[in-house]
Amino acid sequence: MAEREHRAVRMGIDVGGTYTKCVAMDNETHEIIGKNEVKTTHDDKDGVAAGVVQSFRNCMRESNISPEDVVFVAHSTTQATNAFIEGDVATVGVVGVAGGGLEGFLAKRQLALKDIVLDEKVGRMIKVYNTFIKKKMLTEDVINQNISELLDQGAKVVVASMAFGVDSMDEELLIHDCAKKKNVPVTMASDITKLYGLTRRTRTAAINASILPKMMSTANATESSVRAAGITVPLMIMRGDGGVMEISEMRKRPILTALSGPAASVMGSLMYLRASNAIYFEVGGTTTNIGVIKNGRPGVDYAKIGGHDTFINSLDVRILGCAGGSMVRIGDKAVVDVGPRSAHIAGCEYACFLPEEEIEDPQIELVSPKPGDPADYVTLRLKNGKKICFTNTDAANVLGLIDEKYFAHGNAASARKAMKPVADKLGITVEELATQILDKDYEKVSACINALADKYKLDHDSMRLVGCGGGAASLVPYCAGKMGLQYSIPENAEVISSIGVALSMVRDVVERVIPNPSQEDIRDLKKEAADLAVSSGASPGYSGNSY
Repeated sequence: MAEREHRAVRMGIDVGGTYTKCVAMDNETHEIIGKNEVKTTHDDKDGVAAGVVQSFRNCMRESNISPEDVVFVAHSTTQATNAFIEGDVATVGVVGVAGGGLEGFLAKRQLALKDIVLDEKVGRMIKVYNTFIKKKMLTEDVINQNISELLDQGAKVVVASMAFGVDSMDEELLIHDCAKKKNVPVTMASDITKLYGLTRRTRTAAINASILPKMMSTANATESSVRAAGITVPLMIMRGDGGVMEISEMRKRPILTALSGPAASVMGSLMYLRASNAIYFEVGGTTTNIGVIKNGRPGVDYAKIGGHDTFINSLDVRILGCAGGSMVRIGDKAVVDVGPRSAHIAGCEYACFLPEEEIEDPQIELVSPKPGDPADYVTLRLKNGKKICFTNTDAANVLGLIDEKYFAHGNAASARKAMKPVADKLGITVEELATQILDKDYEKVSACINALADKYKLDHDSMRLVGCGGGAASLVPYCAGKMGLQYSIPENAEVISSIGVALSMVRDVVERVIPNPSQEDIRDLKKEAADLAVSSGASPGYSGNSY
C-alpha cells in the first residue's frame, strides 16, 4: 500500500455564540481541505473549550488529517468578552507604588481604583481593593504584608502598578515575584501597556487580572485536549487586533483576546477575500459583527470594556444583537424588536428548516428566553409538542430574498405557516410581518454603518457590503437594498471567521510616547516588538514592522 503523502495543514477554530466551526486549509495554497461545526458548548463543564476540541477532532477525522500534518492550529475565543458581559470575574487587589512628595500624593490618588462597573443595570462589576507602598519602603516583607491584607479583604488576583512603571519595571517585578511565591495570579500594569496614563493603565491591568483565573483554567483544558489529539505545534489564540499569540502568552495577558471573535471575521475577509474597501458584515446566529476595511487595512481603535477606555488595541468592530437566528418580540399591534436572544438560546429550531407538514396547528407562546428577559419573545408550540420560533432568516426566506445557493436558504412555505398566527394576531399579512421584522434590523444596521462611514470618511458611492457568516443572506441583501449599496456574499462565507483564524499570524504591539525619537529609539522599539512577537510564538528572524 502506497504511503500517504504528507500535507502541511493550517487549522482555525472560531467560537461563535451559536456554533463553533473548524476549518482545515492547505498551508501553501490556502485551499479549504475540511470543515466541521458543532453547537457552542456554553453549558458543558469545560465550557466553550469542549466545543473547540470537538470540532477540531471531527475536522481531523472527517478530512483524514494526521497529527503530524498540522503545522498551525489557532482558535478565537468569546470567553473574555463573555466573562465581562456575564460578570464572571475575580476580585482584584491593586498594589500601587510611587515616590514621595507631591508626585507621590498625586500618584496615590490615581492608583486608588474604584470598583469597575461592567453593567450598571444589573450591578455587574469588578470589585477592587487598593493598597499603596512608598517606593523607598518597597521590600519583600512590606509587599507580602500588603498582599496578605488584600487577600484577607477578598482579593483573588493582584495587580502591580507603579507611577512611571513604563520606564522601569523593577518595582512591579518585585511585587509580581512575591505574588507568584504565594500562588496568587498577578498582572503587572507595565506588561499590559507601555503608555503613560496611570489610572487608565492600572484599570486596564485590573480588567486583565479579573479574568486570569477563568481564562487559565480554560486554556489548560483546551491545550491538554489538543495535546491528547497528538498535536505538537503550539496552540495559538486569536487576539482582538487580528493577530495570534501562543497560549502561554494568553495566560499572562488574556485581555488581548477580548473581541477576538469579530477580529477573526475581519481578518478572514481581508486575507481570504482580498477586500480592499468595504463595510464588512458578518452575520452569525446570535450577533452581527460590522467593521471597516479601508485601503486594504482594517480599522483599529482602543477597545472599550464595560464602557471603560482601555489601552488595548483591537479591530474597530461593532457588535449588534441581531443576526440570522434572532427571535422576534411582539406587542399588541406590531413587532417591538428583534433580538438580542437567538433561537439557540431558547432551545428552538428555525421554522424554515423544518418540513412544511411538521408545522401543524402552531400555537403562540410568548416567553422569556433567559431569566430577567422581557416575556414577549415569540415561540410556537406545534401539534407534535415541539417548540419552534421564526427569525430573521425565516422573514428573509418568506420575502424571497435568499438564493438557494446561500447557507441561510430554507423552506419559505414552512416559515409562512409558522408566521401566519402572529400576522393574524397583529392584523397584517405574513409579508408585512416579515418586512416589519427586517425593518427593525435595518434601523440598527444602518445606524452602525453610517457611524463607521463618518468615522472613516467612506464615500457612499464607492462603499459596498461584504456579507459573511451563516446568516449573511438573511440580513445583507435587505439592508443593502434599503441603503442603495452593492453587496456580495462570497463562497465559504459561513466559515469566514475560522478562515481568518487559520490564516492569522503572530503579532504584538509596542506603544511609547517619545518626543522627537532618534533612530536609536526607533531601532530599540522595533527590537522590543520583535522580541515580544517571538515570545508570543513567532519564528525568530521573520518580521514585518510598522511604526
